[in-house]
Amino acid sequence: MTEIRLIEFFTNVGGLMQFSLRFFKYCFLPPYEFSEIKKHMDELGVKTLPIVSVTGIIIGLVLTLQSQPILARFGAEGFLPFMVSISVVRELGPVITALIFAGRVSSGIGAELGSMRVTEQIDAMEVSAIDPFKYLVVTRVIATTLILPLLVMYVNFLAIVGCYVAILLVNDITLQLYINQVIEAVKFGDLIPGISKTLVFGFIVGIVGAYKGYTADKGTEGVGKASTTSVVIASLLILIFDMILVKVSLWLWPM
Repeated sequence: MTEIRLIEFFTNVGGLMQFSLRFFKYCFLPPYEFSEIKKHMDELGVKTLPIVSVTGIIIGLVLTLQSQPILARFGAEGFLPFMVSISVVRELGPVITALIFAGRVSSGIGAELGSMRVTEQIDAMEVSAIDPFKYLVVTRVIATTLILPLLVMYVNFLAIVGCYVAILLVNDITLQLYINQVIEAVKFGDLIPGISKTLVFGFIVGIVGAYKGYTADKGTEGVGKASTTSVVIASLLILIFDMILVKVSLWLWPM
């Protein structure tokens, strides 16, 4: 059983790498489906917006309420906006948003393409001389790669707003003073690592969902498996690459 799982694991790794290389090859070949990319970006952004909006506010509220008593012990409550802003912009905002995005989008792409594979719609496109990989995979992966950074910036903003609301519950601080502290805390070198790695996270979400759906097994069980495994794999890869990118970003943009 262990040997079978190891073989399946390395088969998936190799298949995903080949699938990714195929994506980069097709990405630069015409025709360029800009209208499809825009359509998928609109759909993914609108569908994910409500849940990430709530998430952003909660991140700011919870992080502030949890940190305030600890900083108060050392008389360092004035550093609360600094700590929350840096934590959200560099790490919490990108990672939590990417994980939610993976759960919402990667499973959707896997299920959608898996259904098309099971119902032989992809085979029909190939027979009709339409390249399904270019039309179905490339457009979706580009869309997820481009839309996630925008969602992360939105979540970061809401988290900082949530932090201000939480501070008002325990302390009296003017909005102008809070904004000045946030601007002083968050430098350009803090924004670049957080936003740039979301491009990688967005690519992971799209390529994993597309791979599991595009190569789904026949039958309804294959669709369900493609949907669930795409979320697990995408979430795991996001955490692994986050660890690597944190090390790289601290080397390029030290705090």
